[in-house]
Amino acid sequence: MQIILMEKVVNLGGLGDVVKVKDGYARNFLIPQGKAKRATEANRKVFEEKRAELERAQADVLAAAQAQATALEGMMVQITRKTAVDGRLFGSVTNIDIAEALAALGTKVEKSAIRLPDGPLKTIGDTPVQIALHTDVIATVTVSVLGEH
Repeated sequence: MQIILMEKVVNLGGLGDVVKVKDGYARNFLIPQGKAKRATEANRKVFEEKRAELERAQADVLAAAQAQATALEGMMVQITRKTAVDGRLFGSVTNIDIAEALAALGTKVEKSAIRLPDGPLKTIGDTPVQIALHTDVIATVTVSVLGEH
């Protein structure tokens, strides 16, 4: 299916790009979330009329993400969990726990933005964690997992 992207989509394209994607991806994800529209002549004309407005809105979102990234960069979050004698955690520290700890510090971050490539944290110690605030903006926060017996 041919679609027009209404915002930048990772691994697909930028604002205004006409791309071909699988029908299910377009119908079930991109179109309902407002990230794309079908590439018909009527939609292309509407897009060209609104292009400046959409670019301005996207620039505002990017600026807000960059401002939040500068506030987050270098921040340290401490999370305390029960541990075994050898330093392993009973349970783990997930992106939900990190989002709640950041909210307690006064910074609201979506849990889906927190990137844990190796899965949940299962040991005590300091771990750098990336937070993707925008497709172009990534901040790094140090998560310090402390153990208690």
